[in-house]
Amino acid sequence: MMPAELSAYHFLTTPVWVVDPFNEHLIFSNHAAQALMGESALASLRFGALSACAQNRLSLYLNDLRHLHEIVEIWTVTSDNGDIPLRCRLSLLNLPGRPPAILFEGANIPPATLENAVRAPGYQSRRQNFYQRFFMTTTAPMLLIDTVRDGLIVDANLAALRFYGYRREEMCQKHTWEINTLGRQVLPVMAEIARLPGGHKPLYFVHKMADGSTRHVQTYAGPIMIGGDRLMLCIIHDITEQKRLEQELEFAAQHDALTGLLNRRQFYALTEGQAARHLPLKSDYCLLLVDTDNFKTINDHFGHLKGDEVLVQLARVLETCSRAGDFIFRWGGDEFVLLLPRTALDTALTVAESLRDGVTKLNGDDLPEFTISIGVARHQADETIDALFKRVDNALYQAKNDGRNKVLAA
Repeated sequence: MMPAELSAYHFLTTPVWVVDPFNEHLIFSNHAAQALMGESALASLRFGALSACAQNRLSLYLNDLRHLHEIVEIWTVTSDNGDIPLRCRLSLLNLPGRPPAILFEGANIPPATLENAVRAPGYQSRRQNFYQRFFMTTTAPMLLIDTVRDGLIVDANLAALRFYGYRREEMCQKHTWEINTLGRQVLPVMAEIARLPGGHKPLYFVHKMADGSTRHVQTYAGPIMIGGDRLMLCIIHDITEQKRLEQELEFAAQHDALTGLLNRRQFYALTEGQAARHLPLKSDYCLLLVDTDNFKTINDHFGHLKGDEVLVQLARVLETCSRAGDFIFRWGGDEFVLLLPRTALDTALTVAESLRDGVTKLNGDDLPEFTISIGVARHQADETIDALFKRVDNALYQAKNDGRNKVLAA
């Protein structure tokens, strides 16, 4: 199943993962990687408590990797001693007959014993040299951090003081874990970053301001020697607005614009994509196909704007009458789909009846009266989603033919 080229990675003692950047499926992991991850999913490694990455979606790395940019991620690996950070170097891997994949290579260096290290008395600000003049006058927020002294912030430029809202005396009494929402868990992550040679992609964190608010930040950190002190220079870029726009775009891609419900694309993503492994769909589950009766008449008599109001109100009834853990989708037009995990057919019929009854009780003066018909079907062993949907569609069709405002099971 796997190309012969990949089997050679089993001879390496360093962990190696090969991942499809488009669907983020794990293509291959060598023996060392399998021993490290155990039963953990790839997402739990990339987005664990100690993890840090430059991009959430792997496909966004492809252009930089094609141009041979240095990219690293910090992963979270669970061991007998708790969570530990694993530094991974990314590279592009071209396999015969396959789209490009991303190779992750664990590159941790055993931590040095820092407790007994001989050190100078500590960083002292040298305001007259060129470095200090550059540090204090640049417009990008910058912090100097002593990783050995528990992540102590030993200096901050004017831009950083304005950004975080602290006076310099206050800022230089804080440790980096006090301004990071990860808390002290960020220290082992910093230790890995401090050993990077430089040139890596910035990483994402959430930082706390003096007023208690939080900001999404992209940070580039690298080692720097100043007067015999080995410190870490951290450059901060505020990306809160960018993250807000990304979240809005992601929401818009997954939800129906009119009703705010999940859309048809998300139905197939949840039932056929990688996410299906994390849903309880191997046990009993049911589908409900809901259709508004005589919806064309509502549009013709009251107008399309009133028809949209009907669909929005119907969506709210579906949300109110469904159960926690159920998924509701606008399928298209005046049709809606409900996916009910871990649900037997008789329970699904009860839910469907409550939906139908809830709609009949909508008697607002500004809303035309309407009813719904519902087809119900329970998933059968080895049945495809399309076959299940065909059965539930036939049940809905029969409910319409039997006079509408009905619930029927396939």
